[in-house]
Amino acid sequence: MNKSNLDRLFVRKDLTIKGAMKQMDITARKILFVTDKNRKLFGTITDGDIRRWILADGDLNQTVEKIYNRKAIYVKKGISGKEKEKKMLKAGPGAVPIVDNDLKIVDVLFLQDIIKDAVQKDKNRSTLKIPVIIMAGGYGSRLDPFTKILPKALIPVEDKPVVEIIIDNFLKYVSGGIYLILGYKREMIKSYFDNCATDYGITYINEGAKPLGTAGGLRLIPEDFPETFFLSNCDTIINARYDDIYNFHKEKNYDMTIIGSMQHHTLPYGVMGINAGGGLKEIEEKPEYDFLVNTGMYVIEKRILRHIDGKKVFHITDLIKKIKKKKGRIGVYPVSEKSWLDVGKWESYRETTKDFFAKQDE
Repeated sequence: MNKSNLDRLFVRKDLTIKGAMKQMDITARKILFVTDKNRKLFGTITDGDIRRWILADGDLNQTVEKIYNRKAIYVKKGISGKEKEKKMLKAGPGAVPIVDNDLKIVDVLFLQDIIKDAVQKDKNRSTLKIPVIIMAGGYGSRLDPFTKILPKALIPVEDKPVVEIIIDNFLKYVSGGIYLILGYKREMIKSYFDNCATDYGITYINEGAKPLGTAGGLRLIPEDFPETFFLSNCDTIINARYDDIYNFHKEKNYDMTIIGSMQHHTLPYGVMGINAGGGLKEIEEKPEYDFLVNTGMYVIEKRILRHIDGKKVFHITDLIKKIKKKKGRIGVYPVSEKSWLDVGKWESYRETTKDFFAKQDE
């Protein structure tokens, strides 16, 4: 990480929680260090701290003093390499500060400084034995006219089709099998993977000539399918700990967990409030709004598939409404704005993908 980004890891107590979220997106790290102006360590704030605050319906305009961890893990300057490793494993977020005797941060130790071989790290990770279903049967109308030639799943991002990147991300955490539900231009997708040198297999589920909706194809999965599985659209890339998402889902005993992204929007105008007679009550210049939006990735319990209507096109929103109507349990796992890439936003496709992958490489 370059010096300017390293400097951004240090924040003050009076920074807003919304500001901390933006700061994490800039640094592409999952942790910030709360310090004074001389970089004396007070504590840490992680993406998990922010997520818990969001789920508790906390105000993002509150300061990080409300949520930061005052029992931060750190290492003293001059500590041995073996002790550093123990601290890193205990820390979790992948970074710990190195401090002097006055608790002033003199350096930051990142996980990759301890584990150099990322490939070996991935091999050693204990994976979840659950399957992944990717919905790749739609027409991709948001990407028209490009999807008149290519199916949405094969739209290139960097040097790979988007669906292959989605699969690669899942395989870092899960090993229960990859299932693609195909429809529109399905032979192109099958041909790509049949001629692609991969070390994993794919099970194809044919949706038929007409799309069944964003959830309708789920009624085609085998009866002996595992009870819990990931579901993803084929145009959404999530940079997160999928094992943490799964554990969150199970610990809360949800029927479905929706992965949501916190989005910040600023209106470039003055927003007016008026009274019943048309008189101006107030005007707010360039207000900011925060929304938690559906990314198109889910953890699902198979038992809820009984709610899918098999006689019509059925969307995931229909399934969500049915679950709510039947008093089922639906949770939301928040990720940051920059942790989600929606390839379907073609109007900003090049700029968005370039920025997203630049953050992952730092």
